[in-house]
Parts: sequence; C-alpha cells; structure tokens
Amino acid sequence: MNKSFIFSCLLALTSAGVSAQTEVTPYTPGITPEGITYYLPRTELRIRITATCVKYTPGDFRQYSERYLRLGNIPKDAATTWKIDDVKIFTEGVPDESKVFSIKLAQKTSAPLAGLTKSGILMSINAQATAPEAIPEMPKPVIVNNNLNPRDYMTQEILTASSISKQAELTAAEIYDIRESRSALAKGEADNMPKDGEQLKLMIDNLNTQERALLQLFKGTETTETRSFDFVYIPTEDKEEVLFRFSKKLGAVNADNLAGEPIYISIKDKHTVPTPAVTNKKKKEVMDVRYNVPSEVEVKIFNSDKVFASGTYPMGQFGNVEHLGAELFNKKMETQVFLNPVTGGIEKLQLPEPSK
Repeated sequence: MNKSFIFSCLLALTSAGVSAQTEVTPYTPGITPEGITYYLPRTELRIRITATCVKYTPGDFRQYSERYLRLGNIPKDAATTWKIDDVKIFTEGVPDESKVFSIKLAQKTSAPLAGLTKSGILMSINAQATAPEAIPEMPKPVIVNNNLNPRDYMTQEILTASSISKQAELTAAEIYDIRESRSALAKGEADNMPKDGEQLKLMIDNLNTQERALLQLFKGTETTETRSFDFVYIPTEDKEEVLFRFSKKLGAVNADNLAGEPIYISIKDKHTVPTPAVTNKKKKEVMDVRYNVPSEVEVKIFNSDKVFASGTYPMGQFGNVEHLGAELFNKKMETQVFLNPVTGGIEKLQLPEPSK
C-alpha cells in the first residue's frame, strides 16, 4: 500500500513567454504563503534486541536426586536467566523540525506535484513516489513449554505413598524399570517383542516420555520465552553512551537502571561530505527545492565483552542541505525528482526528454 500523500495543484496559466519558478522558503507558522509545507528527514535508529528468558523450577524430589538417581549439581532454587540472542539495527526517517520548508506554487511553475510521507517528509516532485519499506513489526513473544505432568505417569503405589521420601524412592525405582524395559526392547530380549519396527519405535517413544516426565520430579523443569525489545535513538553528534542495560535476572532495562550491565551505542561521523566553506559574506536566500546530502555514519552496539551489531548508514542530520536549481522547474523543464525519505538525499533526478 502506498503510504504517501500526494498533493496536486493545478496552476493557472498566464501569457506565454513569462517565466516562473517554484519558490521554497523556510516555514514559519502563520506567515507561510499558500502552498505545500514539507520536511527534510533526520535518520532515526531503531535497535531491536531479541533475548531469551529461561525459567527454572525445582522438582518436588530434588533433594533425593543424589540419593536415588545419583544426579548431582541439581539447582535447589527457582531461577530466571536472560541472555541476548540477536541485535539488529534499522533506520527510518522522521521529520527534522529544523529543516521545514514551504513550496509556494507560483503561476506557470512546472512543479505542481509533490509526494509527501504521512509525516510530511518530501519524497518526490513531479512524480508519484513509493513509500519506503517499513521496519518489520515487533515479533510476538514465543513461549516454549515442553514439560509434562508427572502425575499422569505415576503408578497407584507412588500416588498413595505415605511420604515424599517414599514417593521419591518408588519413582526412582519406576525410572530404573523403564530403562530396563527400553534396553530389553532395543536388544530384542523383551518378553513381548513388537511385530514390526514401527511398533518398536512407538513403544520406545512411550518409555522415553514416561522417563522424561518422572525425571522432572528430580531435575526440575524449564520454560523458555523469547522476546524482542526496541530502543529508539536519534544520533546528533559523535558520541558513545549507554543505550540500555541488560540484566541476567530482569532482561533489558532502561539506561538508568543500575541492576543491569551497560550496553553502549557508538556514533561516529565518517565525514564523507565536505564541510561548507565558512564565509562572512551574507548570501542571498535562494528560492528553490532543498535536499540533504547525507554523510556516512558508523554505528556500533557493544558491551565490555563483544560487539552485538555494527554498520555504516547514511544519515540526513550529518552532512549538508543543498539546493536544486530553480531552472529545473521552470515552465520548459518538468524535472522529476525522487528523494530518500530516510536520509533526504536524492535517489533519482530525471530530466525531460528534449522535444524533437
């Protein structure tokens, strides 16, 4: 779906031979001449963190795991552990309120059509622009819980045992019986061997499920949840600062929450666009269309141990604002211009074919 708004103005014609230009002036609310007001963008970073949370719950028979099953190092307390799986950097354009201009549609101009995004960023002149590809939507949380209900696999004797200790002893004995039955089936030594391989697989799978369910009572259970978090950052200068913090117990938290380890963002302008020469001479305001010449900016997301994501991105707020010559939009020139709504830079400038 085209998310841009297209504004089309039909202009009245006056006598032939009189030239006219599209006037573009800085926008001041209340005094702007009738026309189209547009923004040039500044480039916003959206940093998407994907993290997984593992929740551990001890089993009811944890304290007997060493005695009956020789299982050591079983955690005794419930725990929640977060870890970062992935970090991605996306860019999008947002209106730069310091770069807002108004196109005054004078008579006989050849720039009657301007394409703007919903937020008013200029995308095209004399052409219909296609909206930029949207940032992928935030993924929904994914919860994985493959735990079984051990009571569904307990024998009547286990369920009616008089104490937790006796239940643990009987459950451990049942686990050993399951393992012996599975071994006999695998060796072909079971009293009632299945007739074919498919039935054998089904029987072994059932025994595996029973064992896993009963072992949960000793080993405990785990549930995993994968979530994504977005952090929005608009670079304005070379800087290195805390973007957010990450806690193994709490996950992603705000930069001012000292419960987490700092995750940094580094911004470094590579100065790919020359700085305009400084002059004391006052320049006459030129009435034409403005566009950004974005500079390349290096972005890095990291902590004390590793770099999670990095890349180089053109950004509209780094670089210069330049002018499109007014002669491109006189009555004899119907120039088509396409601008990048994320950076404000020119993507394509198409001159009209000369008349034969």
